[in-house]
Amino acid sequence: MAKPNKKALKVREIYNKVRSHTRAQWEYINQKGYDFSNDNQLTEQETRLLEEQGMPTFTINRILPVVEMLNFYATANNPRWQAIGVDGSDSDIAHLFSDLADYIWSNSDGSSLYANAINDCITKSLGYLLVTVDKDADQGMGEVKIEQPEPFDVFIDPKSRDMLFRDAAYIMIRKILPKSHLLAKYPEYSNKIKKANGEHQHEDVYTEKATSSWQKDFDYKDISSTESIDPVTGEHDTLIEYFEVYEKIKVPYRNVFYRIPPDKKTLEDIKKKVAVRIEEMQKELSVSFMEQQQQMLKAVESGEMIQSRYELEVEKAQKQIQEQLTAAQQEYQSQLQAESSKVESVIVSDKEYNVMLKNEDFSKTIVEAIKFHDNRIKQTCVVGDVLIYEFILPEKIKEYPLVPLHFKWTGTPFPISAVSPLIGKQRELNKAHQLMVHNASLGSSLRWMHEEGAIDTDYWEQYSSSPGALLPIRPGSVAPTPVMPAPLSNAFFGIVQEGKGDMEYLAGIYGAMQGDTSAQHETYRGMLAMDEYGTRRVKQWMQNSIEPALKQVGIIVKQFSQSVYTAHKTFRIIQPNNISEVQDVEMNIPMYNDYGEVIGKFKDYATAQFDIRIIAGSTLPINRWAYLDELKEYMKMGIIDDIAFLSETDIKNKQQIMKRKSLYSQLQGQLQGLEGQLKDQAGTIETLERQLVQAGIKNKVMQASVEINKKKEEVKGEVNKESVNARAQGNILGNIAKNNVTAQNKEAELALKGVVQDTKNSLDSSEE
Repeated sequence: MAKPNKKALKVREIYNKVRSHTRAQWEYINQKGYDFSNDNQLTEQETRLLEEQGMPTFTINRILPVVEMLNFYATANNPRWQAIGVDGSDSDIAHLFSDLADYIWSNSDGSSLYANAINDCITKSLGYLLVTVDKDADQGMGEVKIEQPEPFDVFIDPKSRDMLFRDAAYIMIRKILPKSHLLAKYPEYSNKIKKANGEHQHEDVYTEKATSSWQKDFDYKDISSTESIDPVTGEHDTLIEYFEVYEKIKVPYRNVFYRIPPDKKTLEDIKKKVAVRIEEMQKELSVSFMEQQQQMLKAVESGEMIQSRYELEVEKAQKQIQEQLTAAQQEYQSQLQAESSKVESVIVSDKEYNVMLKNEDFSKTIVEAIKFHDNRIKQTCVVGDVLIYEFILPEKIKEYPLVPLHFKWTGTPFPISAVSPLIGKQRELNKAHQLMVHNASLGSSLRWMHEEGAIDTDYWEQYSSSPGALLPIRPGSVAPTPVMPAPLSNAFFGIVQEGKGDMEYLAGIYGAMQGDTSAQHETYRGMLAMDEYGTRRVKQWMQNSIEPALKQVGIIVKQFSQSVYTAHKTFRIIQPNNISEVQDVEMNIPMYNDYGEVIGKFKDYATAQFDIRIIAGSTLPINRWAYLDELKEYMKMGIIDDIAFLSETDIKNKQQIMKRKSLYSQLQGQLQGLEGQLKDQAGTIETLERQLVQAGIKNKVMQASVEINKKKEEVKGEVNKESVNARAQGNILGNIAKNNVTAQNKEAELALKGVVQDTKNSLDSSEE
């Protein structure tokens, strides 16, 4: 026989210690609450005693409606999450999370799992949702899945003080499964599972419900080991313990800041810039040297400096200039390289950092390395006495994949259920109804006292309760005397009614919330007020217990999805408003260069950073009539339009109605008509403007013609007057006058040509 594995023995030791008296008491109380909610309210001994006393064994289950109503309020709608990006680029990708969460929820049948978890939360005080990965799904690419484990199979570190068990040292899931089931679940570990040994410990049964013919339901602990069958051989299959342990460990990391040196092209640019600066500096130093040399020459000529000193000083100056140029070249080059280099950071494990230090080229570029410790989740799987596997979950997964849903958290891993406070009242109601029915039964079928041998007992037992029966007695005997039941007190009936009211008050689920018309308000607004005030205790439970757990589920789904969905993926989701039935969502889209090489990803979901928020009240039911009435008021005030209103209704063919009756559609038709009118008016205005310009041109031409004719007539009058004077003066001046007239005629023609040219220029400018 193989020696048991040390880590398997460690897991077994943890399990033996966590099965404490406190855990047993908690499971016993909550198992009783679970049995009461399923109408297993009498033990076998109580049932037998009632039957022996001739009392009824029925129960009036007032707990089941409470459980069903709480389930309805918590699971009326699917939870919805919202992602908020850290920066602008992440905000573009963050909206993918909401679609991806809906896809994972639908792919895992999350509605059913969530409903079962809420039912466990109400009846057993605690429900669980487990986020895991199905590695074989999507042709080996993997899919994130949600599961719902049995609460009594989960063992939490008793020292945990966080409501979501985030501070627990470990979380253990322990089951008793057939080997064939484990072989089908882990085919890659079939050899280890076949070698696993170890007699499993019997299940701790804390239920007190009746068995055999009185049992009304069965849970997983009622199924005996003989019912485990190997599907291959058809024979009895061996049952063995299965442990799945999650632990939080601290792993050392380094936040390494390193400098990226410039590339060849950048280095060439740096060399050119350095050469330019050195050339400028060399010119400046040369001029300074020449000035200094001239001063020293004057000193030599004047006898203030000897020739040897002059030569020595010149040599020193030349050497100093060369040293300055060399130092400046190195300084400029280092400065430009530092400016062009980039400092980036990378987070690596301590082991990886030690390996990186061995590379001398890289170690020279390290600016700073900050050491810190980060949370990681280690998962261990043990079957019997064999360790199946042990590994650390991916880096992005930093929280336990198991999320608890409490009803009433007590500051420990042992919360209180909604059913536990109702058990006492339920027993009171059962006893009261049993007594009343038993008393009525005694009154309808009397008991008799008789002398021994006075009657035929078999005959009387058969016919004593028959109407009109003749019951004989033996001669000389005393007639039997009926035994009447003691009357019940009227206060006893009041206790029954008060017990029903106490049940509603303790549970916070009243008759009006279940459709009881006698307990409802007469007016519509009164009913809405009762619905608002009557559900405040339920909303308080949802806000303080369920929604924080759902937010944690969203965070864990994000961590798992970023670890799994790193390749290009396209998935389809159904829109909740049914306006567009299906939406295609794509992530991690590869980007290619001109050579067909992948150079990056568009919508890189794995590297995005964003925070998760649960949309408050997303799972609560909505009063449809009140909600639609509220939307009507908003539409009247102009806050929303008819499209927003129609999208929230249950009317069929909403899309066709939106096309025909939508306000936007009507406005679009009006807009098209106005655009046609605007085009007609624009054409008319353009025609009128063109006619107006032409009229202005004609007016200016007429004014220019009038001015020309006027000047022409004035010139002719002056010419005629001068010609008359010339005739009077004599023939001597005739020739002179003619010459003057000719000259004046030429000047007049030139003047007319100038006026015409000015007129043409003005017309051309006006046409332009």
